[in-house]
Amino acid sequence: MADAVRAQGPRRGRGGGTRMNGMRIGILGTGHVGRALAGGWARAGHDVVVGSRRPDDPELTKRLEDLIEAGVRIDVPAGTAAHAEVLVNATPGTASVALLHTIGAPALAGKVLFDVAVGFLEDGTLSHPLVSLGEEIQQAFPDTHVVKTLSTIDRGLMVAPDSLEGPSTVFLSGEDPSAKETVCGLLHDLGWPDGSLLDLGGIETARGQEHFALLFMGIAAATGTYGFGIRVVLPNAGTRAPTG
Repeated sequence: MADAVRAQGPRRGRGGGTRMNGMRIGILGTGHVGRALAGGWARAGHDVVVGSRRPDDPELTKRLEDLIEAGVRIDVPAGTAAHAEVLVNATPGTASVALLHTIGAPALAGKVLFDVAVGFLEDGTLSHPLVSLGEEIQQAFPDTHVVKTLSTIDRGLMVAPDSLEGPSTVFLSGEDPSAKETVCGLLHDLGWPDGSLLDLGGIETARGQEHFALLFMGIAAATGTYGFGIRVVLPNAGTRAPTG
């Protein structure tokens, strides 16, 4: 496995890693995950816009009141993408590709797409049992730099890794090293230290991250909480067997 990559930037993040200064972040999705990430990055000093098809809906405005007070703005998806240096996919995974198509490949070209979504059907099974949503997005938008991460944990833990009793691991999957550096910087801003970040390799490794959702639900049922993490624990150096 590759070592965790490090983000470039002039300041130190909450987790001790290097962070990115005041980036323009667009978040597609105003559900629990999108709101949690918007709050976390707004507190870290980023310029955050969340995307909704109903940006002027009074009910939505009321639901996002705390974020708006923190400086987060609401726009339509296309406007959110135009604003963003990094675009975050926090939409339901069954709708993600279709929504991105409404924005259009030219508007997404060259952008980093920070993808946290997993697609579930009504019966609780995955909508992409043989591949991953991350791969589907990368195939549909080849000029966009997709990085899958944070899809193995619940929204609360995404922005509060220090809420656990010990260290936890989050994963990165994607093709572009520079995009991964940027994503690592944003993870640092949420409190994730370098030692918690594990680069799995190319976007095809997103299958493991997304398919972990099935085990995640089993663990949640057994423990009575969604607020848990997982940790990759390596063998002692003297007993480590090669993977090849």
